[in-house]
Amino acid sequence: MNEKKKPEIRFPEFTDDWEQRKLGDCSELITKGTTPSSFSEKGSVFFVKIEALRDKHVIKGLCSTIDEDIHTGELARSILKENDIVFAIAGATVGKCAIITKEILPANTNQALAIVRLKQEIDRDFVYLSFTSEQMNTYIRLSKSVGAQPNLSLAQMNDFVFTCPKDLGEQAKIGEFFSNLDNLITLHQRKCDKLKEYKRGCLQKMFPRDGANVPKVRFPEFTGAWEQRKLGDVFAEYSEKNHEELPALTIIQGGGTILREESDRALQYDKNSLSGYKMVKKDDFIVHLRSFEGGLEKANTDGIISPAYHTFHGDNTDSRFYYPFFRSRRFIDVLLKPHVYGIRDGKSIDIEGMKSIMIPYPSYEEQ
Repeated sequence: MNEKKKPEIRFPEFTDDWEQRKLGDCSELITKGTTPSSFSEKGSVFFVKIEALRDKHVIKGLCSTIDEDIHTGELARSILKENDIVFAIAGATVGKCAIITKEILPANTNQALAIVRLKQEIDRDFVYLSFTSEQMNTYIRLSKSVGAQPNLSLAQMNDFVFTCPKDLGEQAKIGEFFSNLDNLITLHQRKCDKLKEYKRGCLQKMFPRDGANVPKVRFPEFTGAWEQRKLGDVFAEYSEKNHEELPALTIIQGGGTILREESDRALQYDKNSLSGYKMVKKDDFIVHLRSFEGGLEKANTDGIISPAYHTFHGDNTDSRFYYPFFRSRRFIDVLLKPHVYGIRDGKSIDIEGMKSIMIPYPSYEEQ
């Protein structure tokens, strides 16, 4: 937002300045709800808890259910309506919020969630965006009480000031734009989750298990048995130094390597000591004696790494085959585990023992 109270990017049909709005002026805030006295596996009414709030939505499967009458007594204070926004005001998750849709109704909540019931002259999705903005994060940091269980009061919620278009049409268009982005992200996240599950299944079926010499699933043009060879016979350890002309690399667990200068870690190192760093070539493997997660990493480019790492090169091997194998739970939790010693963050890998692990060695073409 610039000094003229207009955003840098906006839909071209809108030109008016934006204004500041106080939440209490454009909504009714409700709480003082109470926790039901009993829950039921097959109750007819949902009870919304903070844990059920997920990325703008309330997940029904994470709600409790009750059989009580929510229209009487203490429960009547917190009856939820469609388009209400629930906002966590108590506990470590202060600021977490979601929109109530008809699928969750009838439902109620307790005093840990404020119910924000908007007036007609403001757009629901735009207000939700304001609740998830850095402006709200800053307000929470400055306003919430300090202690084991931080919280915001309804009075503090009422006083929250956010910047908003005067035109309801612009509010709605911005809200719809980001709502569509949220839906697209959710769709791709589901696809990503399914692909990860598919990958896990492939890792189990496309590598031999339990003494077998062929995998359950393979490409049809390959029929021969897979060899089993010691890791140290397939991959030879090497140590080459005095390559200061190469870039320094940082190893990322599960992500290979990146240029150290591009890392967001605050890494301090003496550039005068780079002659003692080890060279690693693209697609070769890297392992550290200290093992927090296990598995080997792969160099994404030529470079130099700390002398604390060990580097391995394999002739007639395809790193795209061995990398998922070295990162698999079977390798880390079954094959490598006997060669890891120590406890917690003090765990270390016995490199010589690791070299004795029997690993699959199919033809280069099948790899």
